[in-house]
Amino acid sequence: MIKHRLVFVGGGNMGSALVGGLLAAGWEPADIAVVERVPARVAQLCGLFPGVTVTGEMVPAEGAVIAVKAYDVGAAAELVVASGARRVLSIAAGISIAALDAVFGEGVAVVRGMPNTAALVGKGAAAIAVGPSSAEADLVWAEEVLGAVGTVTRVPEAQLDAVTVLAGSGPAYLSLVAESLVDAGVLAGLPRGVSQAVVGQVFTGYAALLVESGRDPVALRAEVTSPGGVTAAALRVLEGRGLRSAFLEAVMAGTERSRELGQTGVEALGARLRHPPEASGRDAT
Repeated sequence: MIKHRLVFVGGGNMGSALVGGLLAAGWEPADIAVVERVPARVAQLCGLFPGVTVTGEMVPAEGAVIAVKAYDVGAAAELVVASGARRVLSIAAGISIAALDAVFGEGVAVVRGMPNTAALVGKGAAAIAVGPSSAEADLVWAEEVLGAVGTVTRVPEAQLDAVTVLAGSGPAYLSLVAESLVDAGVLAGLPRGVSQAVVGQVFTGYAALLVESGRDPVALRAEVTSPGGVTAAALRVLEGRGLRSAFLEAVMAGTERSRELGQTGVEALGARLRHPPEASGRDAT
């Protein structure tokens, strides 16, 4: 059988975003495979990525990406073992490197990553952490995969939960802010379409300023806040209503929840190791 350069276990939004990014970066379609068990999704992926192998069964591969929910990692890991992959990048939230190492054993390099939904438009913000089984070359490999759809930052594994809450959940926070601003514009007399267009461009322009200028948010805020002016009056209300505190508490609550979910996933993975499907009569997927 053909041995693929990379196989994705899971063809959801994030998996397909990474496939699209790699193809745009110059990877050959024949180098990539996607394992997806939902027939309707298989058909969609085949239409999106001509030449990419999309199948319900595992295929041989040099490297693998686990792109499933935490509770499905056990089944996905068993498929990866069957593929013979020597490098694994897991983007399943909360599943520790130690838990993955216990599944794959010696000889398989494991890297944990956390991308976000902006990868769908090539503007992702991802972080990676490496385990004791991995070397510099494995980090570079993971950076190549995730870097095809955005930026990649290396962090200690202990910081990945915070990255999950900022990068992974961040689009939800900004969506809530955008929704609120659009509604506020309508309340102030703007047609909804006009208000949404203005807010969208404000987000686009601010993101460019923040990233490209190298200035921090405090400096950017100060530049548009004249003493006694319109912005100062509006910010006084936001600060008075506890907006800053709400974000701080939200991020801390999300970080704790990420740890809890990760622990649940790790426990489920451990149970699968102790009682494999072959022993219990259950299907491995």
